[in-house]
Amino acid sequence: MSHEPGERPFTSAMQAARDAGRLPLIAEVKVRSPKEGELLAGRDPVALAQTMVAAGAACLSVVTEGPHFGGSLGLLERVAAASAVPVLCKDFVTEPRQVWERWERGAACLLLMVSQLEWPRLQALHAEAHRAGLETLVEVHDEDELRLALTLDLDLDLLGINNRDIRQLECDAGTVANTLRLLGRVPPGVRTISESAISTPDEARQVIASGGSGVLVGTAILKAADTAAAVRHLVQAWGEA
Repeated sequence: MSHEPGERPFTSAMQAARDAGRLPLIAEVKVRSPKEGELLAGRDPVALAQTMVAAGAACLSVVTEGPHFGGSLGLLERVAAASAVPVLCKDFVTEPRQVWERWERGAACLLLMVSQLEWPRLQALHAEAHRAGLETLVEVHDEDELRLALTLDLDLDLLGINNRDIRQLECDAGTVANTLRLLGRVPPGVRTISESAISTPDEARQVIASGGSGVLVGTAILKAADTAAAVRHLVQAWGEA
C-alpha cells in the first residue's frame, strides 16, 4: 500500500469520524504489554481489527515491537491488508530503512517518540516518512518533550500525548490527567491524540472537551468481554457530551 505525497489518509479519517458525530478513536491491536501481560488471548488479530472498525473505530494502531509487546511487521501487514481504515505503526523506529519497511507493510502513519530520538534524528525520520507518503504521530510524555515538539522546526501531522512513560515500557501508573494537563500548553490548530491509560467514555470525552482531536485505546478494548461494545461505548461518547 502506498500514499502519494500530500495525501493525509490518517488525519482525514479522524476528521471524518468527528464530522459524522463519532468520537475519533484509534483502536489498537497489541499482542501483549509488560504491564498487563497477554492481550490477544488466542484471538485472531485480523478478525479483532475488523470488529473494531465495524464498531466505529476511525483508524487502527498496530504495535510491531517484538521483544516487549509481541508484535511484528507481519502482524502490521496482515491487519493493514484486511482493514478498510488507515493504520498507525507503533514501534521504536530509529533508522530510515525502518520507515520504508513499515510503508511496504501498509502503514499510513508512523509513531516517532521524542523520548527515544535525538532531535536531528527525529527531524530526519519525520522527513523520510513524508517522502514515503506517511504521516507521523510525534509522541511526548512531559513538558520538556512537548516544548521540543512545539518549538523546534517540525511540521506536525499529529501530536501524541502518552499518559504513560514509554521509558518504563508504560508500566507506570499514568492517567488521562497527563493529557488534560499538557493540552493546556498546546496551541490551537495542533491535532493532539491522547494515548494509553484511557478506559472509559468519560475519560475520552474529557480529552475532546479539553481540545484533543482523538484518543488511542488498546488495552481497555482488548481486555473487554465484548470488543465491539467497548468500541461503540467510546465512539458514542461524543454524542453524549
